[in-house]
Amino acid sequence: MAEEAAVSEAAFRLQKITITEDFEDDEQQEEVSTDDEFSLQEDDEDLSKALQTIQEQTEDAQILALQSVLTPEKSISEIPQAMDDFFCNFLVRLGMSRTLDCFQTEWYELIERGVLTVGDAGLVPNVYTRNQQLETENQSLKKDLENYKHSVTKTEEALLKMQKERDFHRMHHKRVVQEKNKLICEMKRLKAHYASYEPVLKELSEKYQNSLTQRMLTSLERDKALGQVTGLQAALENLESGYTKQIPETKVGHDCTRKKEFEGPTQKALREARQQKFLVVASSSCDPDEDAEKKMGRRDLKDSEFPVDHEGTPSFEHAKEHTQPLKSGQYQLSSILKVHDFAVNCLALHPRKNIMLSGGDDRLWKTWGFPDGNILLTGEGHTDWISGCCFRPSGTQLVTSSGDSTVRIWDLSRRGCILTLRGHSRAVRACSWHSCGDFVASASMDGTSKVWDVNSERCRYTLRGHEESVNSIEFLPFSSTVLTSSADKTLSLWDVRTGLRVYTFQGHVHSCNHATFNKKGDIIASCDSSGVMKLWDMRKLLPMLSIDAGPHPANQVAFHHSGGLVALASSEGSVKVLCLSVGQLSVLRGPGVEVRCVHFHGQDHLLSAGADGRVCLWTWAQ
Repeated sequence: MAEEAAVSEAAFRLQKITITEDFEDDEQQEEVSTDDEFSLQEDDEDLSKALQTIQEQTEDAQILALQSVLTPEKSISEIPQAMDDFFCNFLVRLGMSRTLDCFQTEWYELIERGVLTVGDAGLVPNVYTRNQQLETENQSLKKDLENYKHSVTKTEEALLKMQKERDFHRMHHKRVVQEKNKLICEMKRLKAHYASYEPVLKELSEKYQNSLTQRMLTSLERDKALGQVTGLQAALENLESGYTKQIPETKVGHDCTRKKEFEGPTQKALREARQQKFLVVASSSCDPDEDAEKKMGRRDLKDSEFPVDHEGTPSFEHAKEHTQPLKSGQYQLSSILKVHDFAVNCLALHPRKNIMLSGGDDRLWKTWGFPDGNILLTGEGHTDWISGCCFRPSGTQLVTSSGDSTVRIWDLSRRGCILTLRGHSRAVRACSWHSCGDFVASASMDGTSKVWDVNSERCRYTLRGHEESVNSIEFLPFSSTVLTSSADKTLSLWDVRTGLRVYTFQGHVHSCNHATFNKKGDIIASCDSSGVMKLWDMRKLLPMLSIDAGPHPANQVAFHHSGGLVALASSEGSVKVLCLSVGQLSVLRGPGVEVRCVHFHGQDHLLSAGADGRVCLWTWAQ
């Protein structure tokens, strides 16, 4: 294309020159005679032949041009083109037929006259074509040069930017390394400093534990001394006046409110028997001796006797005899009962009748028939959610704990609260009634547990030792041992006769939500907020089994009467039952809401309650 453009430009310049020369020749020419015109007409045949020849040459030139495109550049330089052919081809290509006729007429006329020969015209010089090509290449190279310069400029800028970033990152890395080395040095120094204080901390911790023990013992001795003084004063007053006078009682830090018009026959008989026993001992000697002080002066007249732990307890052996193994099968959902308007937090079974007790977030406790769900009694009085409930072993009373930091005792015959126990500083999470019926235990979020004497209406002991909230509490049947679980990831056994901790179970890595004994009292089941359930050997004080039923929190565990099944209330909306004989964990899915409590009823029924206020009844099917 560059060669054609160069040729066309040269032909156009030559055309301009020939036209001007023709005009100048016309001005200088003389008039043509008639003979000359006639001679031109005779030569028309020759002109037509010449035109035909020119056309053939033009076709040959086009063929050569096509070949020049297909063949290498060397073949084009080897075949030079005549000047007249070049002009003719140029004029034909542009369609300038009149100019072509004039050129051919004058060209061949001069050749016939002998004025001009073919060799005089020469060949078309390649320098024009080559110059055009070089100019085109030069422009292309200039453009490439500019592009390369632009690319080089961008590359230099990018290189400078990367160098700056490299320097910045090097400086930042050096600073980070310096800070790291500084922190390592600080950590080493702090470790050494901590190592120097570790013996002191250990010594202080031991002193703190000893101080707590001494404080507890001192408090115990103080209470005994106060009781002794009070007893001696009462004995003196009785000896002087000749009749029994009731001793006023002051409870420091605890408030127990009882309705004055109610006193059960058991409490009345117990009070009269103790007063008579006290009068007999007091009247046997004018000056009370040390034996009288030890027997009657160290405690309140109304205080109940703590049970004595010994093997072979008749009631305990009777409970062992009635634990029959469960036949093979599985639990199936039989009915759903709507009991509360809000979440149900606790369930309890009447010791003698098919009556269930439940408490919930609606601040009410309700007793209802099993399995129809008919509401029998409703208790109102708590100002916050009810967290725990339990029947008295006699079945005539019940105890409830609440988020209002109180524990209330209710009488079923009078349908009202007969005693309110106050002493906790925060919400009470659980409560439990002792199998003898004289003591109630409560666990609170203030990190303490309390043992209350129902007859003397006062707190006998405050169990301190947990570092965080105490979430559950339960008496070992027919004993003076109580079990607590806490948010500090531990379980503890306490002796309620002394108020001291006997043993601590450690193994959970999350907050313990609940713990309970089996019917025989030789296995403990516990669960935590990550869904892990653990079984502990009560006799060896060692862990037996750990099952991860998470990751959802586990809220409560319960043993079947046979001891072969353990039920777990899960926050994912299911009840998980573990068969200890085969080690299989089955999942019972109900309405799909959070399950907060579970309870076995007899041999064939399981109850679960959740956050929707409904109670699900599961029946054992073989």
